[in-house]
Amino acid sequence: MMMGSLAADLARMLDPLAVATDAGLVLDPWQAELQEAQDDRILLNVTRQGGKSTACATLAVNQALSDPGLILCASPSQRQSGELFKKILGVLRAQKPVPEFTQESATQLELANGARIVSLPGTEATIRGFSAPKLILVDEASRVSDEYYAAVRPMLAAGRGRLVALSTPWGRRGWFFNAWEYGGDTWRRFRVPATACPRIAPEFLEEELRELGPLRFASEYGCEFVDTENQFFPSALIEAALSDEVIPLWT
Repeated sequence: MMMGSLAADLARMLDPLAVATDAGLVLDPWQAELQEAQDDRILLNVTRQGGKSTACATLAVNQALSDPGLILCASPSQRQSGELFKKILGVLRAQKPVPEFTQESATQLELANGARIVSLPGTEATIRGFSAPKLILVDEASRVSDEYYAAVRPMLAAGRGRLVALSTPWGRRGWFFNAWEYGGDTWRRFRVPATACPRIAPEFLEEELRELGPLRFASEYGCEFVDTENQFFPSALIEAALSDEVIPLWT
């Protein structure tokens, strides 16, 4: 049994898609590309029901089996973090052979190889007690506060851990928008609108456009960072009024 487990772990290290295969998942091209990515900072701007949670669950299991350590699942609420945690657990239990669990609860689990996966709500106080994670998954990242994001980043310093943020946009505001728009080469970006997802029918999108309206539809399904409905001045007008060339009157 031990030799079989070691052989399976070695196969996963050589082929990151083996985890998905064991779980019976047929990954979309972008999901497969994510499994093979080596980048430390990744932004997933993916449509609702586009498979971002499934892709990240597979990525977390790859991390847990090939390079064990601490993996954190964070989001604005415990319920959302718990849903991602359950997907990770499901992918783990589908592996052949199933990895040995040494501890399991509703919010965290540990494997015999030393991997530890913890589900957390997106509040600053809950994240500060952890250090040197190998991987942090931030679900609904556009709705996670800037303060929480600022508390997350120092944990990645010592261990050079990876940060993967998955979300749909929520207006032209917050750290997720700033990282996407102004983060430069620090971030690798994946943008997957609903029209690129083979599981979402065009007829459904037409209905959603009628029901949600163009602004919300563009955000939820088009992966566009649009102005909010209650915004008085358009963001484009505000940005056009800003200049780095004007010398301030006071310093």
